[in-house]
Amino acid sequence: MRIAVIPARGGSKRIPRKNIKPFYGVPMIARTIASALQSGLFEHVVVSTDDTEILETAREAGAETPFVRPAHLADDLTPTVPVIAHAVQACRDLGWPVEHACCIYPCVPLLSGDDMERALRLCLERDADFVYPVTEYAHPIQRAMRRLDSGQMAFFSPEHEMTRTQDLEKSYHDAGQFYWGKASAWLAHKKMHTAGLGLPIPHWRVVDIDSEDDWRRAELIYQALGSGAPR
Repeated sequence: MRIAVIPARGGSKRIPRKNIKPFYGVPMIARTIASALQSGLFEHVVVSTDDTEILETAREAGAETPFVRPAHLADDLTPTVPVIAHAVQACRDLGWPVEHACCIYPCVPLLSGDDMERALRLCLERDADFVYPVTEYAHPIQRAMRRLDSGQMAFFSPEHEMTRTQDLEKSYHDAGQFYWGKASAWLAHKKMHTAGLGLPIPHWRVVDIDSEDDWRRAELIYQALGSGAPR
């Protein structure tokens, strides 16, 4: 059995209530739930939350909420893996034979069903513990700079000041959208990044929504795409 788990706690600080904040007239988490349901990849789409309003919004959007996330897994410092491990175990306790669980973050309006399907296929073909989307940095990290108090710029890696960007190794970062994983890997609390495989996706479809500027950028991209994220 394959399930989606959408972790959505109620205590967002930088964008208050961002998980249920309207995004083009629809609560953000409802868009994510719709994408998961429409993908046809899951027997159950579950929301893990500690928040009553999020629970109600999730149910109205078609997700299941068979448990309430305990308070010790709902603070600012709780990482993703124990939250998904708790959800997997809770669902297994219900009698669901969960073999793979896909953690999908709630604020991903550019989520692609095709990406999730390709990641699942890679996970199964390679018998991987985890598979998740990654994207290239827009500029080589080897030529990253810091700005000093004086305003002067300094390279983090001075040895690459004169290196052509095309001669530098490509680097990637987590797209922050979803993570397919074996139920056994979640329950073993393996590190999903280093224990997983990366699936490259275009960086123009990646927005990590942590600020109002990020939210606006996501709106502009979504608007430019017309009907939302491409499949």
